[in-house]
Amino acid sequence: MKDTFIPSKLDLKQQWYIIDAKDKCLGRLATEVSNLLRGKNKTIFTPAQDVGDYIIIVNASEINVSGKKRVQKLYFRHSGRPGGKTVENFEDLQTRIPERILEKAIKGMLPKNRLGRRLFTKLKVYKGQEHPHMSQKPQKIEL
Repeated sequence: MKDTFIPSKLDLKQQWYIIDAKDKCLGRLATEVSNLLRGKNKTIFTPAQDVGDYIIIVNASEINVSGKKRVQKLYFRHSGRPGGKTVENFEDLQTRIPERILEKAIKGMLPKNRLGRRLFTKLKVYKGQEHPHMSQKPQKIEL
């Protein structure tokens, strides 16, 4: 009888990757990044363990969406107070906080449990080209 393979910390080699989001489609980029965060591209993938890599996304302010989503796509948030619901469209949120658009799209594609919250901490999104993770020597990925 075969035993279930559980990767140990010795098997786990977590890399740092950098992705340029300039002129990339939001949904397609989000699916690729969520798969990298989960580690689905590795042979030691286990659904219940964190075997994914660290992802740095730069130029989040230059992400694209197709069709009329720029004015029709809505983002909701609530302060927790009565009457505290705020609605913004894609265009307004992109000018104000462009990182949040990618973070929200990727977080929605991760598991909704403790593992998903831990995987989300390995995602770093920046609106410009500069980031503080050069000492980790991230490898550039073209998606």
